[in-house]
Amino acid sequence: MANKPTSQKVTFRALLRGNVGALAGTSFLNDTASEMAYPLLPLFLVGVLGAGPAFLGVVEGIAESTASLAKLGGGVLSDRLGRRKALLVWGYGVAALARPLLALAAAPWHVLAVRFTDRIGKGIRSAPRDALLVDSTPPDRKGTAFGLHRAADHAGSVLGPLLAAGLLLLVPGNLRLVFALTAVPGLLTVMVLVRGVKEAAATPPTGPDTPAPAGSLREMGPAFPRYLAVLLLFTLGNASDAFLLLRAQDLGVPAAALPLLWGTLHVSKMLWNLPGGMLADRLRPLRLILGGWLVYALVYGGFALADSSWEVWALFSIYGLFHGLTESPEKALVAELAPAHLRARAFGAFHFAIGLGALPASLLFGLLWQWKGAPAAFWVGACLALASALLLPLALQGAEVGTPP
Repeated sequence: MANKPTSQKVTFRALLRGNVGALAGTSFLNDTASEMAYPLLPLFLVGVLGAGPAFLGVVEGIAESTASLAKLGGGVLSDRLGRRKALLVWGYGVAALARPLLALAAAPWHVLAVRFTDRIGKGIRSAPRDALLVDSTPPDRKGTAFGLHRAADHAGSVLGPLLAAGLLLLVPGNLRLVFALTAVPGLLTVMVLVRGVKEAAATPPTGPDTPAPAGSLREMGPAFPRYLAVLLLFTLGNASDAFLLLRAQDLGVPAAALPLLWGTLHVSKMLWNLPGGMLADRLRPLRLILGGWLVYALVYGGFALADSSWEVWALFSIYGLFHGLTESPEKALVAELAPAHLRARAFGAFHFAIGLGALPASLLFGLLWQWKGAPAAFWVGACLALASALLLPLALQGAEVGTPP
């Protein structure tokens, strides 16, 4: 036990030198490309193409639900093949090709088509990537590995909006040029992935004749499907963050500042992700997740009550704490509950459960906004988060996930 700190220090450096570092670099570049465009989509859809909040909800709901369906399939396929990297290359490549096509959109449904294609790529790569991170990481460093990866991901989400804001200062109002230039970091993403990521020693493939998903959740024990059910409930109150940008506009944040506001959110996410992952390794994930869901409820209540632009900036900054306390711990909990030979499938099911709630969540939020106003929509999200926080410990009863190792 006396050597544990030294071992952890060496392991941390090894994480940066190996697949975790390479996958972090890949996500950094990919999110740079993605977040150059994403903060501008509400303005583009509503202000340029003439869509309304409800259609924004349709676009984001379909996009995320599509990604989740593909994540389930990607996880099953990865476990059957016993390979991860090829699916990553395919998934990141599709997104890199689709994203710049936003520059050609002439109608709202064009944006829907591009987002649909982009999310197919995200779906195919997500479960194999998460499984590869676990395959490449010592058991006591899973949270740290996910924290590093998510911190790099959010660092790209900081750089992307800054690049978009700089371009809009040079060419005011030219959103299409910003969309087209996402091709540059997209291409770099695929190059880093191909050269830097190596196939890890995963579990043997289960083969094409192996019975697939029906028995898989049962093999993972009763706590895992209950965990997914509570995640689904929480997700029903977790609408697309695009609505936060729309709320920011309503409260007086100018359009030119939206990329900077989005960048502020991702700075907060980036700063909290690594501590959140490391705490998950020390305290176990459940406590972090519960804390994060409580922060979410408070922030959504804040958006319901806010009446000025300075409050928006404060709430966006605090909202990053929710992500830091949940993103890595939620995945670390999946790794604790799932058998090794079903690892990618478990991550696929995890992402699928979240995405299954994405479409109704965003549709509900958009309809509530148009029917009863923004505060009512945010209050519903806050209440669902509180209900989920109360149910999660009950769902995990009998699983040894609540106490430190």
